[in-house]
Amino acid sequence: MRAIVAACADWGIGYEGQLLVKNKADMKHFVHCTTGGCVIMGRKTLQSFPGGRPLKMRRNIVLTHDGSNLDPGAETVSSVDEALAAVKDLDPDTVWVIGGETVYRELLPFCTEAIVTKNDCIRPADAFFPDLDEDPAWEVAETGDAGTTDEGIPYAFITYRHI
Repeated sequence: MRAIVAACADWGIGYEGQLLVKNKADMKHFVHCTTGGCVIMGRKTLQSFPGGRPLKMRRNIVLTHDGSNLDPGAETVSSVDEALAAVKDLDPDTVWVIGGETVYRELLPFCTEAIVTKNDCIRPADAFFPDLDEDPAWEVAETGDAGTTDEGIPYAFITYRHI
């Protein structure tokens, strides 16, 4: 299983349910990585998608204690153990943890990699991804493509490996 996230320099990932940086290249990267696979997310992440609908061409699993009023196209599980059981027979390279903060913190110990779009800026944030640069259990495995958003914010795709 892998995590995929867009984070600012201070590891901020969201504010009031929204992403912090608009980055078309990051969105294309996310779609390329996750299409055809399985995504695990929290309820608020699902509800942040257009119409609160699951992502197309992916199996959508929502880790939540409140599965009411969710789109029926999403599977719900109520614990980390249930989420892990739901994906145990899948190729781990096709299972993606996509947020939010609580789901990342709960499932990151089970991930072999984290694919991070690191935006070189700091924005107001109320949700954060764990700081993998400071965590001795993680190392940078690869620094991929880099660029600049339409707003002029430099970014790079960085793959971290769980040691």
